[in-house]
Amino acid sequence: MHIIGEKGTYAVQGAAFANAVSAHGLVREDMHPGSICHLGVVVWPMVLALVERHRLTGRQALAAAIVGYEVGARIGRALMSSDLARLFRPTGLIGPYAAAVTGARIISLSPDQAVAAFALAGNCSAGLNEWPYTGGSEMYFHPGFVVQNSLACLQLAQLGAIASESILEGEAGLFQAYGRVSMADPIVLFANGEAEILSVFNKAVPACNFAQSPCQAALKAIGQLRGGSQQIVAVRIDSTLAAVRYPGCSSTGPFNYALQAKMSIVFGVAATLVNRDIQENNYSQLNDAEILRLVAATTLRSDGRYTAAFPEKQGARVTLFLEDGEVLSAELDDVIEADAALIHTRCLEAARSVMGQRRAQQIVALVDSFEAEPDAALLATLCSKDRNNKNRERRDQ
Repeated sequence: MHIIGEKGTYAVQGAAFANAVSAHGLVREDMHPGSICHLGVVVWPMVLALVERHRLTGRQALAAAIVGYEVGARIGRALMSSDLARLFRPTGLIGPYAAAVTGARIISLSPDQAVAAFALAGNCSAGLNEWPYTGGSEMYFHPGFVVQNSLACLQLAQLGAIASESILEGEAGLFQAYGRVSMADPIVLFANGEAEILSVFNKAVPACNFAQSPCQAALKAIGQLRGGSQQIVAVRIDSTLAAVRYPGCSSTGPFNYALQAKMSIVFGVAATLVNRDIQENNYSQLNDAEILRLVAATTLRSDGRYTAAFPEKQGARVTLFLEDGEVLSAELDDVIEADAALIHTRCLEAARSVMGQRRAQQIVALVDSFEAEPDAALLATLCSKDRNNKNRERRDQ
């Protein structure tokens, strides 16, 4: 199979690992707040890993992805809590279930085989949250492990392996093992006709989910100030308890790596105030004296109103205390998600830098019309740098 942005073809598990890791590289992937999980970085690499071998239409591939999102989101919504998320990475815990059912649908496993793959994937649930404290890069590799291991689980199920049907609710199943609780109720997919994928949003801020609304509120607050951030003597950030408690979000440094800054709500707000903008470059200014001054002058605390509204909404308020005694404040009831225009722009910029303008436009056009595409494999091949690909030539004509 192909690796996005690379030439040639590779072994499926290695390529899937590479695609999943790179999908997580800029920390601006999609987010499902209810499960505190990034489902896109495990579901879509699984889709890409299999559509080149199993002939599907774009509509069929999308259906498999929607099912993967639904399973991961429903399980995560039932299991994850702020206590659990302080210890274990939600994407690592929930991702294997989402990836496995996505793959099971694509390769048309029987119900018994699908259950086996699902349960085997549960034995691959892993991902510790120590990395935000140290600046380690484990986070980037969690989706890679998920997709690579889930592919192995699918293969084992095809070959006849069986596994525990009670992997979720059993005495030593997912809920007891990680949550230390019994699974309260059966997990119903597409309950009341609602799809969890519609609760997913795309990040506007290239940072942690919990830094989104604080940084956006900071941008509104600094817009009220004439002159520079040097007038600010103190900053207060009010957000949800989940945000305050998530590893790395309350960090005030030192910041040795960009990932530490992207996880820190405090750094993100300070960089937004100094630069008067939300941009990728904010997180490369790890030693900026003015940013670090504001970091040291910032207090992060939870607000009961925002906490009560979470995870349906992620509100935040940023208050600036100025040297002349004036106080400026800005508040958001929820995250302002990246809109279609921003997503298109980012995709075009990223693809253009690797494969040129024409190919970038072809990729975006294919994604926009993917439901009508008769050959889903075209997405995987078009995103590679293989200029001799026949599918690409067909599309170009």
